[in-house]
Amino acid sequence: MTKVITYGTYDLLHQGHINLLKRAKALGDYLIVGVTNDNFDRDRGKLNVRNNVLERVEAVKATGLADQIIIEDYVGQKIDDVQKYDVDIFAIGSDWEGKFDYLNEFCQVVYLPRTEGISSTMLRSETQDTVKVGILGCGRVANRFPSEANVVNGVSITAAYDIKPEVSQAYAKSFDGVTAYADLDEFYKNVDAVYVATPHLAHYENIKNSLLAGKHVLCETPMVLKFQEAKELYKLAETQGVILMEANKTAHCPAFNHLMVMIKSGLIGEVVDIEASLSQLLDKSGREFDPAQAGGAMFEQGSHPLLPIMKLMGINYESIELFSRMENGVDVHTKGVIRYPKAVCSFKVGLGVKTEGNLVISGTKGYAYVPAPWWKTDYFELRYEDANNNKKFFYKWDGFGLRYEIQEFISCIYNHRFSTARLRRRESICMAEIMEQFSQRKNFFEI
Repeated sequence: MTKVITYGTYDLLHQGHINLLKRAKALGDYLIVGVTNDNFDRDRGKLNVRNNVLERVEAVKATGLADQIIIEDYVGQKIDDVQKYDVDIFAIGSDWEGKFDYLNEFCQVVYLPRTEGISSTMLRSETQDTVKVGILGCGRVANRFPSEANVVNGVSITAAYDIKPEVSQAYAKSFDGVTAYADLDEFYKNVDAVYVATPHLAHYENIKNSLLAGKHVLCETPMVLKFQEAKELYKLAETQGVILMEANKTAHCPAFNHLMVMIKSGLIGEVVDIEASLSQLLDKSGREFDPAQAGGAMFEQGSHPLLPIMKLMGINYESIELFSRMENGVDVHTKGVIRYPKAVCSFKVGLGVKTEGNLVISGTKGYAYVPAPWWKTDYFELRYEDANNNKKFFYKWDGFGLRYEIQEFISCIYNHRFSTARLRRRESICMAEIMEQFSQRKNFFEI
């Protein structure tokens, strides 16, 4: 039996893909098709993919041409796959001519003619309307957004609004193609989606008004600080037929997502403990230290260490205890202990206290270690009792990291997905619930 293998993204599966698969199939008796993982695409800087990996796998499967479908998720995997599956022929489109000649050492390499006049890139440009995004709140965080959006296909920053008109005017002058609006209704008329980067306590009203105006919303984390507000806003978004997403950049970073998949696959056994830390030493005259603006370590940083806990242990915790050091009405340091039926997790956040800032996930077979700053994950290790089995993983973290959440936001809009697997609505709501417990000083101990 002659085995053939081919690879591709297969985004917006079209006749060109089908023709290529047919040509590959005709070379042998058994066709293996490798479909690129979302994280692998992001790691290679490919941020214009419309369909997620599950949708792309289903599209390939529906052609009936693949005898086996595998996922490609790391550089160098082609050599491993050729040997693992005892492949005779590696087939790829002729636009890659010469690129994969190195595989001739392991099998025959065949470059197949491509169908002229059609490609996923062309289809995206023809069928994809550019999503016009308006910036609501033109402060420090918002200044990072345009440069990150520029590397994502299908998005354009066109408008800015701030309660201080001079701030939005200065913002518009700093970035090409951005118009400052003094009237919020006019702002909404000229955008398809809104990036909310206002202070925490303004998020609820900003999100709600944007949703009622029929706009998709990407809101900085923490989205809101109350359980019922989070539930209400996600329900309203779905009722309005628009996307609401919390902008937690760690949740969308390729390395962090790969780590979560590996842990869930059982590579360190059953998770029994998670420790996550995050701290900054900031100017105490800033908003972060103002109780009237929901300042403090928990509100400013808490959603980040809560993320791996929610992703791996779920939202059904048994109890939570919070311990804080308070100064002038805000917590400069908070430690949380969350109990699950078979695990205990803890996190630390600090604005006036410095800590290591790493992430350790302990399991029954080994543990995962992510060094500081773990929330900008570009490297992690899986460690075992026998150090010979330890593995190190390296990834790219491009720019400020916002491009990954922007790409997912745009993908959700095009594909009408009301929740992203990288930070599900229920997880976002649970984080808001914990924030509310802190604000109401439930299970809270001041030290």
